[in-house]
Amino acid sequence: MTCITQSSEEKIKEAAKSVFLKKGYAGTTARDIAEAASMNIALTNYYFRSKEKLFFEIFRDMFSYYCKNTLKIFEKPISIREKLIELIEEDFQMMKKEPSLVLFLMTEIHRDPERLLPELSRFKELLHVTLSNQIEEEIINGRMRNISVEHLMPLIMGSLQFVFVGKNMNMKMYNASEDEFNTFAENHKNLIISMITEYLFISETVS
Repeated sequence: MTCITQSSEEKIKEAAKSVFLKKGYAGTTARDIAEAASMNIALTNYYFRSKEKLFFEIFRDMFSYYCKNTLKIFEKPISIREKLIELIEEDFQMMKKEPSLVLFLMTEIHRDPERLLPELSRFKELLHVTLSNQIEEEIINGRMRNISVEHLMPLIMGSLQFVFVGKNMNMKMYNASEDEFNTFAENHKNLIISMITEYLFISETVS
């Protein structure tokens, strides 16, 4: 009987991740994954049984990767200002490393929200537990504008994510090289940090 080693399993998953990020679930075939892994299609099907089963494994891994460091930041015993700056920095580095990840997650959740939203619901629950109370305390003490997590996260994430979701469009429109785009993205990240923190946090005026 054919046997798959651990390294073969990881090779298939890495190949599947690469193909799913490029083509999405609907555009990917089992043959695409087998070719990317340089393996026989029967071998990939033997272990993972179906493209759907493999997709959900990959999606959970990528969603976990997306959320893990964010939640670690939220749990740190630091100020909310420091958390938001770290969050923007962390998201920036993650998207710079894997620019297709955000678009992939948004596209697939839009395609099949009923099956994929349970993963998102867990993130939402942890987000509220670790962040909402701290924001509420800052608002009550007059140090922060009145804003909910539901508005705060899209305000931060949308501003940063669009740079990478629209990377190819931006490079083409402005005839930018990879290095020029990276400089633009870094400057844009710093601008987002300034705009978010200067808007949200109320400076104390000296009488």
